[in-house]
Amino acid sequence: MLDELREAAQRQRRARAVQALVQRSRRLLSERGEMGGLALARDLVERLEPLDDEQLDAFFDFLARELSPDPRRVLRLAEAYAARPDAAALVALVQAVEPPRQELLRRLNRSPGGTAAILRLRRALLGRLPRRPELAALEADLLHLLSSWFNPGFLQLRRVDWQSPAQLLEKIIRHEAVHAIDGWDDLRRRLQPDRRCFAFFHPQLADEPLIFVEVALLPEMPAQIGPLIDKASTPLAHEAFRVAAFYGISNCEAGLRSVSLGNFLIKQVAEQLRRELPRLKTFCTLSPMPGFARWLHGTPDAAALPGLAKAAAARLAQAQATLRAACGGDLEALQSAATHERLGAEGEAALLALAAAYLLQLSPTPAGDPVARFHLDNGARLERLALRGNMSPAGLRQSFGVMVNYLYDLDRIEASHARFRQGEVVRSRAVATLS
Repeated sequence: MLDELREAAQRQRRARAVQALVQRSRRLLSERGEMGGLALARDLVERLEPLDDEQLDAFFDFLARELSPDPRRVLRLAEAYAARPDAAALVALVQAVEPPRQELLRRLNRSPGGTAAILRLRRALLGRLPRRPELAALEADLLHLLSSWFNPGFLQLRRVDWQSPAQLLEKIIRHEAVHAIDGWDDLRRRLQPDRRCFAFFHPQLADEPLIFVEVALLPEMPAQIGPLIDKASTPLAHEAFRVAAFYGISNCEAGLRSVSLGNFLIKQVAEQLRRELPRLKTFCTLSPMPGFARWLHGTPDAAALPGLAKAAAARLAQAQATLRAACGGDLEALQSAATHERLGAEGEAALLALAAAYLLQLSPTPAGDPVARFHLDNGARLERLALRGNMSPAGLRQSFGVMVNYLYDLDRIEASHARFRQGEVVRSRAVATLS
């Protein structure tokens, strides 16, 4: 009985905390004085921090249900604008359509700690969306606002090196999502003079990297990831730098999912490196192809890809048959390094042809490889496919060891981006001959 009473009391305390949060949110929206608004926003930020899952659910319900536009007012003003589409009617309609919760979030964002609090809210919201689709409008508002607040024009590009604060270096180790960093010795090697690491930061989150990219400075375009992340390798001399190869890009803030940062980061880093190191002539990536193995497993007839000419379809059907024969009829065998040693020239050519078809035919569609779509939409050119580029267990499992070089020709990025948006994958002659 005593436990039940304690539990009931705790529920009441949690409910009162949410009620207080709702009341203060309404007060903040009605506040006209700037100083009073800042004090209220600061209080709200502090109250948001300790909310548990049940309290967050209740607060999200408040934001979604009670701070949405008034549908009757929107309809009335829409009809007025349709009848007389002048500037005054349009302004009134736009103001009516905007949910009041957007203004609440803007006012919260002005408070110290407000930006971080809003990112925490979005992280919590994203985890709920699959089971609570009614919160999708709230998510759309958050994405809209964060896309504005984290516009690249407001972000700071900084180089991360061995002299950076230890707390920052620890975050780089923890958030590296492409090629795991094996402790401090590994990180030290990745920050040597022939390596670079750059990150975007926001003024309101000064010590928090939002996204970072790792770059290798090399004499030629790389075909294998192993040498780039070998912590025992010897740093190259400055005079040897001709190529800047982006080999890893990692997001650090889950609350910024779908906010475009990586495309601007790569371009800004490339421009900065070109100014710093005029000898650099080539900017490229060494990228994974994480969807390739799954696609090939699930595609019994690759020749049925849409858009293939009859002759190309026939060549692709032959490539698929050749590859199956080379690995004993079981594509799972391609996850073993030993199988690649036995493929032979015909098997390797077949694997390259299928990888090229996967990238060329599917990349302009939603079913395309996510890494390919990112770089091609960013204006890169599909430059080269590399067999045995990543023979790690993850590389073999995801792409049968194949990696990709995307070329960033800084003078042609916009044209390549436009062509990709029209459904065309800009590719080198070497790649074109594979399909």
